[in-house]
Amino acid sequence: TIGSTYMAASGLIPEPSSSSGPGTREAPLCGRDRWQHLADLTDFALAMKVALMNINYQSFNNFMLRIGMNKGGVLAGVIGAQKPHYDIWGNTVNVASRMESTGQVGNIQVVEETYLVLKDYGFRLVRRGPVFVKGKGELITYLVKGRERQGSFLSGSSVTLPHQVVDNT
Repeated sequence: TIGSTYMAASGLIPEPSSSSGPGTREAPLCGRDRWQHLADLTDFALAMKVALMNINYQSFNNFMLRIGMNKGGVLAGVIGAQKPHYDIWGNTVNVASRMESTGQVGNIQVVEETYLVLKDYGFRLVRRGPVFVKGKGELITYLVKGRERQGSFLSGSSVTLPHQVVDNT
């Protein structure tokens, strides 16, 4: 059980098999397209922070949010005989969960591998430093603070969100 935690996965693409049946991808995505879904998910996480800030302001509450993200492969499937449901497992999921649980309130925490992708999509990140992660030891982590520039380096087609810093030069 994950209690009050919300988990999302993006970019779930079946690995190509030897047959070319339905659901298989003929050619892998190139580097520029491969992680666009991660940039979109990060924009969503930043927008969630803004939405929660507005909810708190309008309702005189102090709800808090802590977000952990990771990238990589997962195993997925339907489990349960009585109440079947779709689930994902694997190291990527475990590390994302640990990024949330060891994160700082009001921040989005990622590992270095995710940082390297997000910085290429124009996100502003600051190094938090080493954090002890159960089952992994110390991992270098970063906090996502916003966008340096609008959209991705691909096309700039992403919508500007309230948290984004737009450079009009």
